[in-house]
Amino acid sequence: MDDIVRIAVGTFTMRPYVFAFLAVYLVAAVTHLGWKKTLTFTVAGYLIAFISEYSSINTGIPYGWYYYIDTTKTQELWIAGVPFFDSLSYVFLTYCSYTAALLTVSPIKTCKWNLVSLETRSIRCSFAVLLLGSLYQVFLDIVIDPVALQGNRWFLGQIYGYREAGGHFGVPLSNYIGWWVVSLVLVFTLQRIDARMTRNKEKPAGIANLPYRSLLGPVLYLSVLIFNLAVTISIGEQLMAMTGIFMFTLPVVIVTVLLVRRANRCSREELAEHLKDYPYMTAFGSERKC
Repeated sequence: MDDIVRIAVGTFTMRPYVFAFLAVYLVAAVTHLGWKKTLTFTVAGYLIAFISEYSSINTGIPYGWYYYIDTTKTQELWIAGVPFFDSLSYVFLTYCSYTAALLTVSPIKTCKWNLVSLETRSIRCSFAVLLLGSLYQVFLDIVIDPVALQGNRWFLGQIYGYREAGGHFGVPLSNYIGWWVVSLVLVFTLQRIDARMTRNKEKPAGIANLPYRSLLGPVLYLSVLIFNLAVTISIGEQLMAMTGIFMFTLPVVIVTVLLVRRANRCSREELAEHLKDYPYMTAFGSERKC
């Protein structure tokens, strides 16, 4: 019993940043999608991530051959050779990448101290969101994986490695290809859960019109990015950090410019379609015009 308690406590205390990101994800996703969809995707996303990692450490598919070093097996939860926190992180990485894609392609409406992404069912389930969301998630991993590989130099610890060092700061190309494939599956799964569990226009439990709620997921995305860049700089990997900064500068500027230019330039039809699909998602009344 003492061992179970120690592992349970260690799972949270050893990786507090993971669970801080998870907490923000839960607030963002529940107020956006509702409790049922959020919990369903959390479980489904974790299982998909776990299966992909278990497969890769045993078969090399989809990320290539890598291995986990179970030095913390008596301190935190591991499942079949995979640390629990690692597979769990896929869930919030997928959601924040998905919402960043939604913000990129959706019409934008601002009002006083609020900003609303005028999502529709067709936008949420679109190929554009699937493609952008999966690529946004891979871009995050291009920053995360190299610094995680240097875990012995910061508080993560050395928990994994590759059988053969890759060309990107030790990370092989196969890892990023695998991440894209799995990211496509994860975003698609989130889209299907959202579509199939939307049976009527009644407000799902948990949804709330928080100010700037449409920005919660994208802000989580930037927070994960900034956290990993800060760690990269703190361990003295200047080239690694600059590579990540340069890689994200153009996408961030493009999305920011698009937001500014598209704000309040939506058509009446776009606003009407948003209100038709999600009448409970916005503080704007049906009489408001774009």
